[in-house]
Amino acid sequence: MIEAGSAIPTTAIPTTLWGTFRRHLPAFLIGSSMLLLFQIALNRIDRCSIWAIDAIFQGRADEAWKPGLAMLLLALFAFGVRVASRWFMFNAGRDVEYELRVVLLERLHRLGTAFYRRMSSGDIMSRSTSDLQQVRLLFGFGVLNIVNVVFAFGSAMQIMVSVSVKLTLVSLANMPLLVLFTRTLAKGLYTRTRDNQETLGKLSETVQGNLAGIRVVRSFALEAFERERFAKVNADYLRASLAIARLRGSLGPMVGAVSASGVLLFFWYGATLLLRGPNRDGISHGQFFAFWQASMRMAWPMLAFGFSISMIQRGRAGFIRLKEIFDAEPEIVDGPSAPPAHFSGAISVKNLNFAYGKRTVLNDVTFELKAGESVAIVGKTGSGKSTLAMLLARLLPTPTGTVFLDGLDVCTLPVKSVRQVIGYAQQDAFLFSNSVARNIAFALDNPDAAEATPLIERAAREAQVYDDVQRLPEQFDTVVGERGVQVSGGQKQRIALARALLLQPKALILDDPLSAVDAKTEASILQAIEAHAKGRTVILVTHRIAAAARCDRVVVLDEGAIVETGTHEALLRARGLYATFAEQQRRETALDALAHQEHP
Repeated sequence: MIEAGSAIPTTAIPTTLWGTFRRHLPAFLIGSSMLLLFQIALNRIDRCSIWAIDAIFQGRADEAWKPGLAMLLLALFAFGVRVASRWFMFNAGRDVEYELRVVLLERLHRLGTAFYRRMSSGDIMSRSTSDLQQVRLLFGFGVLNIVNVVFAFGSAMQIMVSVSVKLTLVSLANMPLLVLFTRTLAKGLYTRTRDNQETLGKLSETVQGNLAGIRVVRSFALEAFERERFAKVNADYLRASLAIARLRGSLGPMVGAVSASGVLLFFWYGATLLLRGPNRDGISHGQFFAFWQASMRMAWPMLAFGFSISMIQRGRAGFIRLKEIFDAEPEIVDGPSAPPAHFSGAISVKNLNFAYGKRTVLNDVTFELKAGESVAIVGKTGSGKSTLAMLLARLLPTPTGTVFLDGLDVCTLPVKSVRQVIGYAQQDAFLFSNSVARNIAFALDNPDAAEATPLIERAAREAQVYDDVQRLPEQFDTVVGERGVQVSGGQKQRIALARALLLQPKALILDDPLSAVDAKTEASILQAIEAHAKGRTVILVTHRIAAAARCDRVVVLDEGAIVETGTHEALLRARGLYATFAEQQRRETALDALAHQEHP
């Protein structure tokens, strides 16, 4: 059994049905052994019942206590091994669920943007909860019942055949019909379960989207429209759920009806043999009771077999849906080379081209940054600035031979080592539904340690968010809510900036960290960035000329290509695109100041 919290290398966890079963084969074998002992004990109880009942009917009641005592001891033993069988097999199913959940998260961390464009978060949540639960039931309850059916059939058949071969054949005359029936229903259960899980994924996606965008829905007064859209998806899920419920609901009664026909045949022919008696090619009272008990002992596993077929098909459907995530190829993979012991943070880009499908985003981009140098990437919206920033940090599939860190192609290095050296603060700041302190200290090994507190507070001051945090209800312990809904856009952006500043990487990429702050806060943040930039490489993606002016050099992008590069002063003198941006922003600033004077 897996210990709670134990770390498992995901490479050691198979992601096939047979491989998963084989990994936990010892637990299944021990559980199966317990089931075998359980059925052997029941077999012996049936045999003892023949001796006890025949002794009573033959006038030897004083001898009945011996088989009676044996039946009691066997019943206690059967109880123990039955509990043990469930302990091993159900725990094996739980362990399978635990391991596959570990693999699932590891795969989701590795997969890139192309996968998440193809599969929605709601669908992923459906697979990681409902489908994973079906897989657990498959490997726990499903395997246990299948094994138990086999052993129960053999144990009961031994008693039944020993009593009367003819009576056994008559009682099992309905068996071919039962097998044909379960096979037919199994196919329908598989397809309907798959459809049901797919509609559940769409339902989860709709609910999650409404929760994440609840402010947008309210601001546009679209509650009625969203309720109508949800009602359609909910109706589809209801239809799919009812379809599988009808099939599953008919499974038990129909299997029970077929099994009941065997009971009727037993009473008809068994009563005939009982009236004949053992001396006239019939059976005794004890044999009649033992046969009946054995046939009933086989009846419940046969009924459970129908449910097990349903569970197996649902588990198979769930596993196949999980396999779509397990087998998805990550766009970004580790390189073959080991990272050097030390990085200086020098970055160079050579002939970088990148496209989303057929749309070219970057075209022959080339520039170089020495260790400790700062550069501003400036351009209009859609010029490729953010894409360039993500390619440098290997958050997108960087083309081989285009981006180099200390002269080493980043594609030849482990992804983790590149991202530890190149810190990245994204434009659309994301906060977890946790406290401010934990969001800032997200990358620390122990964010709750006492020594983490001064680091968190220092990073908050550098990002100019410390005073804002002090005004929150619980200060650094304030929970910011899902995606940071409890704080303003500017506060969210500065908390994310503090998170990037905390680790002090050798190279720091800041993707427009000033888009949601006022001019006074912008100046303070730029001062903090300048102080933080000493001794490390800084790439500042921005549309603000005031921010770009503080960097050593400026690179101007237009439609994915570099059109200008140089210092702030040199580009102003060149009177190109950068100078045009500067003049536009100077006029906007002057107009804002004039408007403020007229309407203080």
